[in-house]
Amino acid sequence: MNQKKLHSISSNRTPSKKHHWYFYPGLVCLALILSAVGFVGYLTATEYRPTQMEPAETGTTDIQKQYQGKSLRILTFNTGYGGLGKESDFLMDGGSGTGASDKETVVKNMHGIENILQKANADIYFLQEIDKDSRRTFHQNQLTQYANALPKYEMYYAPNYVCKFVPYPVQKPIGEIHSGIATYSRYDVTSSDRYSLPVPFQWPVRTANLKRCLLVSRIPLENTSKEIVMINLHLEAYDDGEGKIAQTQQLMSLMQEEYAKGNYVIAGGDFNQTFPDTKTEIKSTSEWIPGVLEQLPSEWRYVYDDTVPTCRLLNQPYDPESERTQHYVLDGFIVSSNIDVLRVETMDEKFEYSDHNPVVMDIQLK
Repeated sequence: MNQKKLHSISSNRTPSKKHHWYFYPGLVCLALILSAVGFVGYLTATEYRPTQMEPAETGTTDIQKQYQGKSLRILTFNTGYGGLGKESDFLMDGGSGTGASDKETVVKNMHGIENILQKANADIYFLQEIDKDSRRTFHQNQLTQYANALPKYEMYYAPNYVCKFVPYPVQKPIGEIHSGIATYSRYDVTSSDRYSLPVPFQWPVRTANLKRCLLVSRIPLENTSKEIVMINLHLEAYDDGEGKIAQTQQLMSLMQEEYAKGNYVIAGGDFNQTFPDTKTEIKSTSEWIPGVLEQLPSEWRYVYDDTVPTCRLLNQPYDPESERTQHYVLDGFIVSSNIDVLRVETMDEKFEYSDHNPVVMDIQLK
């Protein structure tokens, strides 16, 4: 076979431009698959994996003031990371947003939250949804800013949402997030620890989801080995219900263990469940329906104020007159029976700066 004929055979085996088009969709699909696999691998490799118990992050202020056994005022407030004020809705609640549209709104909400905290003049603050360095809040360090607003308080922080890139929603991903719960105390705290709670989500959803926790801080009582054990919490919201049940069971187990030691135990925060005796009308337009907390053993008591709602549905910007507006009572406390509750009140802030209202409780140790 001569050289000319070889050249002819070789030419016949070369695909034409028309044949190339058959390969393009396959190559694009392959590239997308490889990109998705690589991205999930990245999220898996960088997934936040806290231990079961680890020390909380602490601030720079060290308070030496000792608790003298007087009445104690505690405030719990889900601040909605300064991004869920009256102007906001949220995708998971039937809206379309994931937070404030601009930095100015976040800053405005944060200043409003600061004023609420100072006005309450509490001894202990349980705050939830505090962003430390997140894209959704334009990298505002809320942890430090609220500490500056409460200069005579010790600060403790437990992260519960840490992710290099949250890919949801696809059209406008949340991106990098670093958020958690924080406790501020006017009295000296001897220790503060982060306790991991059960995670109801499986891989790969788990990699970009919250890792809920309890923030357990201890105030010593003078001339005794007993302590006030303060538990700041923010339980699961968007699970099938089993996660909240498992987390609540772990919470109660810890509380009973501390109570058996003779300690005074207070748990407070956003339970993402209604209290057993509250009568909240769930409208047919409600996209999210909370579960109900179980009845407590006799040595424990739920403390809440259901005369004012503590939370609203984020299916739309806040409009109290709208038929689609849904209110809940999800925020409050659990206290042990060796504590007298003097007062509990939901501060009616009309959801101006957050989708939650703060709840204040005054107590006295028996």
